[in-house]
Amino acid sequence: MKVGVPKEIKNHEYRVGLTPPSVAELVAAGHEVIVETSAGGGIDFEDQDYVDVGARIAPDAKSVFAEADMIVKVKEPQPSEIAMLEPRHILFTYLHLAASQPLTEGLLKSGATCIAYETVTGAKGGLPLLKPMSEVAGRMSVQVGAHYLEKEQGGRGVLLGGVPGVAPARVAILGGGISGVNAAQMAVGMRADVTIYDINNERLAELDMFFSSQIKTAYASKAAVEAAVAKAHLVIGAVLVPGAAAPKLVTRDMLKTMKRGSVLVDIAIDQGGCFETSTPTTHDDPVYEIDGVTHYCVANMPGAVARTSAFALNNATLPFVLKIANMGAEDAMRADPHLAAGLNTSDGKIRYKAVADAFGMEYEAWNA
Repeated sequence: MKVGVPKEIKNHEYRVGLTPPSVAELVAAGHEVIVETSAGGGIDFEDQDYVDVGARIAPDAKSVFAEADMIVKVKEPQPSEIAMLEPRHILFTYLHLAASQPLTEGLLKSGATCIAYETVTGAKGGLPLLKPMSEVAGRMSVQVGAHYLEKEQGGRGVLLGGVPGVAPARVAILGGGISGVNAAQMAVGMRADVTIYDINNERLAELDMFFSSQIKTAYASKAAVEAAVAKAHLVIGAVLVPGAAAPKLVTRDMLKTMKRGSVLVDIAIDQGGCFETSTPTTHDDPVYEIDGVTHYCVANMPGAVARTSAFALNNATLPFVLKIANMGAEDAMRADPHLAAGLNTSDGKIRYKAVADAFGMEYEAWNA
């Protein structure tokens, strides 16, 4: 199979769909890999690094799309890329379709087989291709939150961990999944006062055992979230409903109860965000203020630590890329129901129910 790797063109996106070690694995398996020139430049890989492991360098994205059978990316295709997709293509990347009807409609019009990293499931449960980026975003959320709490950034002027004689900042983490746990690990390491909120009592019990006395846990009732928001210096939105739009847990009215200079970090922004006042931002202009509260809603947070993120992502995606390349998309999905769970659109139809539900559009299951 011919596998294409275009250069990412989303604002400040430096990751790459395939690193040279991943390309080497595909070439060894008998596949041809076409990489757009400078695709790996954001993580310090030159074109020659790709040539050395057997890839061919294409002068532009148009050439990559024209030749490749499968396109391997990181972020959802931008309008110029959607225009190059054809029914023959397999697109394997993050899509987050429930957050964008225009993107969904564009992929439907293309007729391409579009498999989303974020809805591929794991044999033991979970979302293995979302997990590494959730880990990165969770850890970054505390890092950026601490930064924007600084006074010169417009924050409250609070040190996350406090100092002897001065209490640490209060951190409320909404969601006890992968990103929430990683956020908690970082916040605990910085000696913050951390509480994780979730609606799964079993999960809360697990977190209580895992962190012991380092954190507090609470059931995420509306009243509990309201109280948490009013007290917290940093609120991290880490709620995930696989493939669907994120629930709005923090309303505009709740925002008005927060301390001036507090910070919201919305990890769920790729899926529409879990704060009512969330609007996607970029690394160029990452924050905005509403009612005196700083919002950080960058939709590709891991892009800021691109080298770490690209390698972590490739570790997870490569086995699936190889499977699709070796067998073709349909046979690979028939053989692996976990990969089939990643199918979001094909043949001009929505294949993932949560996406169809998000827009009131027709859903038609793919028949294996």
